[in-house]
Amino acid sequence: MKLRGVLIGAAVLLAGAAAVGSTAQPAGARPRVANVRAEPVVVELFTAQGCAGCPDANRIVEGLAQERGVIALTYAVDYWDYLGWPDTFARPEFAERQRAYLSALRLRNVYTPQIVIDGHRQVSASAPPAVQTAVDEEAARRVFPPQIEFRETGDRVGVGSGRPPAGGAEVWAVTYRPGPQVVSVNGGDNRGQSVRHVNVVSDLTKLGDWTGRPVLYALPDARSANESVVVMVQAKADRRIISAASL
Repeated sequence: MKLRGVLIGAAVLLAGAAAVGSTAQPAGARPRVANVRAEPVVVELFTAQGCAGCPDANRIVEGLAQERGVIALTYAVDYWDYLGWPDTFARPEFAERQRAYLSALRLRNVYTPQIVIDGHRQVSASAPPAVQTAVDEEAARRVFPPQIEFRETGDRVGVGSGRPPAGGAEVWAVTYRPGPQVVSVNGGDNRGQSVRHVNVVSDLTKLGDWTGRPVLYALPDARSANESVVVMVQAKADRRIISAASL
C-alpha cells in the first residue's frame, strides 16, 4: 500500500483563508506547507487498561502503526474504571466518540477492545489476519478524497475541494503522542501487568464543518513538543472517514 504525498495549490489556501475570514498574504510571501500524508487508512482502537482482553488488541494495532499508509490511534475509555483501576489515559469524550459509531456500525452497545477502520468498518481483534485484510481493502477503495495540507508554521490546516458526502462532513483534529507508552496496572482485571499502548490520543477537537469547498482551519495550540496531530474529514451520517493526514 503506497502513501502518496500531495499538495493543494496556493489558490486553494487563499480560497480557504477567505472562507474563514483570514487575510491572504502577498504573492511570494506565502508559507510553504509542512509534510503531508494523504489517503491513509485510519485505524482507531478503543481500549482500556482495565480490560482483560485489550493488551492483545493493543499489540495488533501497534503492528499496524508501523505500516506505511496507516494512521493508528488509541483511544482509552473510562467505563471500565469501576473494576478497580482508573485508566490513566481515558477521557469522557473518547467514549463519546465510540458511542457515535453505534448507529453507523449497527451496534447496540460499546465494548472493548474495538477496532474501527476508516470510521465505518469494525473487525475482531482476535483475528489479526482479518484486521490486516480489512486495512488493505479500505486502502484500495480511496477515490479522490479532499486533499489536506498543513501550514509549515503548524498552526493551520487546509482542506481542499471535493464532493461532500450525503449529510455533510466535519473536520476533526486528533492530538496524540507517537510511539509506545507502557503503564503498570495495579488494580482491576490486569492487576500486576504492564500494559503497552501506541499512539495514545490526548485530545479530540472538532475544527468545523466541510461542505465541499476549500477551507483553512486553525489547529489546536495546546500540543506539547512530543505530540503530533491528525486531521480527519469525516461524514456526519455514516461516520466514514473520507480523508486524513498527519502532521
